[in-house]
Amino acid sequence: MIEVVCNLHIHSTYSDGSGDYSDIASQALSSNVDVVIITDHNIRVKGLEKVIERDGKRVLILTGEEVHDANRMPQKNHLLVIGCNREAAPYAYDPQRLIGFVNRHQGLTFLAHPFEYALPLFNEKEISWDSWEVNHFTGIELWNGFSEFKTVVHTLPQALYYAFFPNNLPHGPLPQTLNKWDELLAKGQKVVAIAGSDAHELIYRLGPFHKKIFPYQYHFSAINNHLLLNQPLTGEFNTDRELILNALRNGSSFIGNDLLAPSQGFTFTAENEERQIYSGQELSIQNGATFRVSLPARASLRLIHNGVEIESVENADHLVKTIVAPGAYRVEAALKINGKLRGWIFSNPIYIRKDRVGLH
Repeated sequence: MIEVVCNLHIHSTYSDGSGDYSDIASQALSSNVDVVIITDHNIRVKGLEKVIERDGKRVLILTGEEVHDANRMPQKNHLLVIGCNREAAPYAYDPQRLIGFVNRHQGLTFLAHPFEYALPLFNEKEISWDSWEVNHFTGIELWNGFSEFKTVVHTLPQALYYAFFPNNLPHGPLPQTLNKWDELLAKGQKVVAIAGSDAHELIYRLGPFHKKIFPYQYHFSAINNHLLLNQPLTGEFNTDRELILNALRNGSSFIGNDLLAPSQGFTFTAENEERQIYSGQELSIQNGATFRVSLPARASLRLIHNGVEIESVENADHLVKTIVAPGAYRVEAALKINGKLRGWIFSNPIYIRKDRVGLH
């Protein structure tokens, strides 16, 4: 499989971000990402998707949308829409109707920051997802960078600390979000997990002093989606766009906190006598399957089945486990930094189904 790095949930000057598409593309070219997906609020920006190249580096710029009902107070139910060839915002008033519209137009839908806290210090409201009766969405935003900031900041000194030392911020998805994801998976649903930067590149001014808070390039070095493709990106826009959308649709990916350590090279596979599969894929078994996990560095490693840990190892760079039970299996890896575990890698699930051939 070919691994590419994708950063998404980014806001530009078309909504409440401080940088335009050119600014974002320039910072992407100076980073390690291969794909950037910009999702402004309630607007499908046209004509700016492209492949850009500079000094031997190539980045694919895609446009999505973060859709929400602007007339609802307080705000809830933000939906990341990616790959839809129509403007989806007119359907924001009804989350299920919105999801259905996007599905009919071959788009992807991810519940944005499904759980988060308010940040009264900066008049930031809590904008969680509350319409859990919806179905047929692609997945959820498991880890949101700005939501995590709202979680840990309660005072101005704390805000200033993370503004000047942002590398100390990412610790992992909110426990509520992990629990909800596992709950959905345990019910047999296929739910793709993504990471979103929720990048705005805020600018703080005090007299002549100004500072960019969490610039785009910071986000590109932090919480990324590592997509697994069956062929390399080509540089041809339509081909590469479809490769990226298919990987996101299928959950052929893992989330990596690349600030802690490079996560490139992580692998998670399942195999039986006939075939080997990767995250997002499904394997039917009669007698069992073997999971193999390989990390690019030693870490605390957990294998989770339908929300329940079934194997864990410490200070390890690999894990092998034979299983017989059907369900959704996923991997978490954490690194100990200054005596505290911080989330590093979160895989999408591998789905094991019981082959009923020969059973009575």
